Amino acid sequence: MATIVNIHEAKTHLSRIIDQVAAGREVIIAKAGRGVARLGPLEAHGRPKKLGGLKGRIEVPDDFNAPLDDRVVAAFEGRS
Repeated sequence: MATIVNIHEAKTHLSRIIDQVAAGREVIIAKAGRGVARLGPLEAHGRPKKLGGLKGRIEVPDDFNAPLDDRVVAAFEGRS
């Protein structure tokens, strides 16, 4: 069930209300006793990332972490 708060209370206690919403509660903000806005927690969108999705499809060279050539470093630093 949603909690109903008036606008003044919402302004005064916004941090507390946001904590309640983040915990999964729904809060309705009312003006003159009539609900005008509903606050609810955001749901994660999309599917979760799956690690290893490219396994066997890409190859990392053995020298991947080797220091870069001075010319390459100079180009990245704008000194070429």
